[in-house]
Amino acid sequence: MKNTIFFLVFCLLTNHAFSQGKVDKDNIVIGKTDSVQSKILGEQRKIWVHVPDEAANSKERYPVVYVLDGDGHFSSLVGMIQQLSTINGNMMCPKMIVVGIPNTDRTRDLTPTHIDAYLPLMDSTALKSSGGGENFIAFLEKELMPHIEANYPTAPYKMLIGHSFGGLAVMQTFTHHTHLFNAYICIDPSMWWDNQTLLKQTEKALAERKFEEKSLYLGIANTLEEGIDFKKVQKDTAKATEHIRSILTLQAAFEKNKQNGLKYRGKYYANDTHGSVPLITVYDALRFFFDFYPLKLTMKDFTDSTGVIADKYQNHFAKVSQKMGYQIKPDEIEINFMGYDFLGRKIYKTAERLFKLNVDNYPESYNVYDSYGDYYVAVKDSENAILQYKKALSIQENEGSRRKLTELENDKE
Repeated sequence: MKNTIFFLVFCLLTNHAFSQGKVDKDNIVIGKTDSVQSKILGEQRKIWVHVPDEAANSKERYPVVYVLDGDGHFSSLVGMIQQLSTINGNMMCPKMIVVGIPNTDRTRDLTPTHIDAYLPLMDSTALKSSGGGENFIAFLEKELMPHIEANYPTAPYKMLIGHSFGGLAVMQTFTHHTHLFNAYICIDPSMWWDNQTLLKQTEKALAERKFEEKSLYLGIANTLEEGIDFKKVQKDTAKATEHIRSILTLQAAFEKNKQNGLKYRGKYYANDTHGSVPLITVYDALRFFFDFYPLKLTMKDFTDSTGVIADKYQNHFAKVSQKMGYQIKPDEIEINFMGYDFLGRKIYKTAERLFKLNVDNYPESYNVYDSYGDYYVAVKDSENAILQYKKALSIQENEGSRRKLTELENDKE
C-alpha cells in the first residue's frame, strides 16, 4: 500500500510537470527571437531566447545559460533543461533562461588571435577577420548581458556553453574573463588554434590563479585516427592529431592544478565524434554542476504524519540557495499539490505544515491562503478558514475563495 501511494504521488507530480508547455495556436513554442544593436561589433545581433513557461505567472527569477553557435544547439539545450528541471519530486537542475547566439562571422568572434596561415578544410577568406574574440566577449559583457538582465527575469547565476571554435571562445572567456560566468561547458575545443597560444595561457592561469566558486566541464570527443591510442597520440607530431593532443594537454593541466579551487570534471567520450559529442557533454555537465540540486524523497516521507517532509523541502532549498548564490524556494504548485494529497488522506499535521510552508514562501500569492483555508475547513476550524479566505481575496478577487467564504459566513448566521 505504501509503495502504491509513493508511486501514485510521483506519477501525478510528473504528469503535472509534463503538462506544462506553451502552445501558440497550432505551434509549440520553445522560445522567441530578439536582437541587440551592437556598437562594439558594429552590427545588429539576433538572439534566440527561451524563458520558462512559469515565468508568465510568477515573480521567480532564473539562471541564464548563454550558448554559442546558438542556431545549432538552442533546441536541444532547451529540451534538455526542460526535461531535467521538471517537477517530479527530484529535479536535477533549476529551470533556466536559455540565450542562443547565432553567428554572423563565426571565425572572427570565436577565435582569440589573428592568423593568416592556410588551414585545411577552412576557407582562407574566413581567416582574414580571425582574432575578434576579445571584441565578442566585450559584446557579451557590455551589451548582450545587460540587455538580457533588463528585459528578462534573470537570477545572478550564469553559464556559458561552446563547442569546437565555440569551446575555444569558452576557454578564452574562462581564462581571461573568469568573473563573467559561474559555470563553463567546454566541448571538444579547438585548442590547437594559433600554435596553442591560448592553451599555454590557460595552463599558466590554472597554475597561478584561484578559481573558487567557478565550475568547468570539459567534453572530449574521439577524434583519434584508426590504430592510434592515447599513449601513441601524445607522442605524435602530425597535424591530423593536433586537435585531440591539444585537448589532452588541456585536460592534464586541469587535473594537475587541483589547488586552484575550481570545480572541474573532464570526460573522454570514446563512442562520440566531434559532431555528436555536444549533447551528451551538456547532459553530463548539468548533472555535475547541479549535483547538489536533487531532493531525495523516500516512501516514508509520503506517509509520515509528523510533517518532516516540509522541513526536508525547506532545509534542502536553503542549501541550494547557498550554493547558487541567491534565494530559491520550493515550487508553490508542487507543495500545494502535496498538501492536498496529505489532506485527502487525512494526514492533517503534514498537510498543515506544507500549506504553511507555501504561505511563508509565497505571501503574495492568493492561492496559498485559499489552500490553507481549505485545510482549516477540513479540520472544522471555520474562524481560521474565514481568515485565510479573506486574505486570499485581499490579494486577488477570485470566484473560488469568494464562494467558500460566503458559504462559511452563511453557516455562522
